[in-house]
Amino acid sequence: MLKELVKDQREFFASQQTKNVKYRIKYLKLLQKALVKYEDVICEALYKDFKKPTFETLATETQLVLSELNYILNRLELWAKPKRVGFTWANFPSSDWIYSEPYGNTLVISPWNYPILLTLSPLVGALAAGNTVVIKPSELSPNTSAIIAKIIAEVFPEEYVSVVEGGVSTSAALLKERWDYIFFTGSSKVAKIVYKAAAEHLTPVTLELGGKNPCIVDESAAIKVAAKRIVWSKFMNAGQTCVAPDYILVHKKVKDKFVGALKRQIAKFYGDDVQQSSDYARIATDNHYKSLKQKLGGQEILLGGICNDSDRYVAPTLINEPSLDSALMSDEIFGPILPIISYETEANIENTITTYDKSLALYVFSKKRKFQKRIINRYGFGGGVINDAVMQIANKELPFGGVGQAGIGAYHGKHSFDLFSHKKAIIKKPNWLDIPLRYAPYKLPIRLAKQFKRLF
Repeated sequence: MLKELVKDQREFFASQQTKNVKYRIKYLKLLQKALVKYEDVICEALYKDFKKPTFETLATETQLVLSELNYILNRLELWAKPKRVGFTWANFPSSDWIYSEPYGNTLVISPWNYPILLTLSPLVGALAAGNTVVIKPSELSPNTSAIIAKIIAEVFPEEYVSVVEGGVSTSAALLKERWDYIFFTGSSKVAKIVYKAAAEHLTPVTLELGGKNPCIVDESAAIKVAAKRIVWSKFMNAGQTCVAPDYILVHKKVKDKFVGALKRQIAKFYGDDVQQSSDYARIATDNHYKSLKQKLGGQEILLGGICNDSDRYVAPTLINEPSLDSALMSDEIFGPILPIISYETEANIENTITTYDKSLALYVFSKKRKFQKRIINRYGFGGGVINDAVMQIANKELPFGGVGQAGIGAYHGKHSFDLFSHKKAIIKKPNWLDIPLRYAPYKLPIRLAKQFKRLF
């Protein structure tokens, strides 16, 4: 069945229908309508999966995809046109062009933490570029996976876009097939499996991963504003956000004041009993819940630390000065646990940040422009914000993606179209002039041949 599906999609792509931009636009508009139609159902599904608040589903999932659709639909015809570029004298006379060509049959493997956004956003980019798509949503958010499958089946012919549901064995079977492009979002552990499978066929990939995103708060920061923005960005979706701050580096002079501000903001956002708040999500899976609970062991807890097994609830938790070699700090936390580490010098910052691989994000809260500049230029990371967090994803003009262990490739807006397009170089030459210098037997003096660099 799976092989038949891949075969059908290959044949459909070979029919050239998806190279018609109007055809792409037609189906992107149908997807847009379906997303609006099922928006309430999507909110219900995500609540069933891990009690994701409706506001967060709208703000961080469906509305972001709808915004992406609007943005791309308004620009796709222009993007898809061949782009003329300057010529070189070596090719005179000529007109030189870049054609955007779809790769072909693509596989999108999406995660459980933002199952709508991180499934449909790459799907939109792949379709805009003219590809066919097989989607493998996460089995760990089953209700959302089911509604994704329903929407896709309602909108698209199976040979154009199809959803394949299932667990690890299904993913393994999909990765055995030959694809023209693979887009994966998830953990670095699974990404290595995907990358290895892709290498068997020299298939290009995008890997959207994560990392230990540092968040620096210096002594000049606006503490109240910083605390508010950090609490929102860290504890949204119960911390299950790849670009959330992973740990805080706060200047020793303002640490106590900053910790107090964090505590007040958590109470203001979620009330005195966070477990009763309708605005706070749960941990999505049993295994991840157990892992987070285990990481709390042996730590000095400044706030929170409360867990409820039956509800997969982990309270917003602040940890004081954890050891960098502790289980908590050994890998990306990906949950509502926020370590707070004090520093006195920029050398202290460097010692901590360089302990880890390049991160997906970095945030710095400071009023000092020279300090901001030094931090941004010093460290390698996917993207970041000065005096806020997470909001780099809100601008479709900016590429979103990691570097090093945090991922390969970047998308959003036109970057999505470009990611899923091969850029084909074309030179068009007339026949009325054919300069003989390049042809054998070579008669041009060598001293003049050494000046050819002027022609290219």
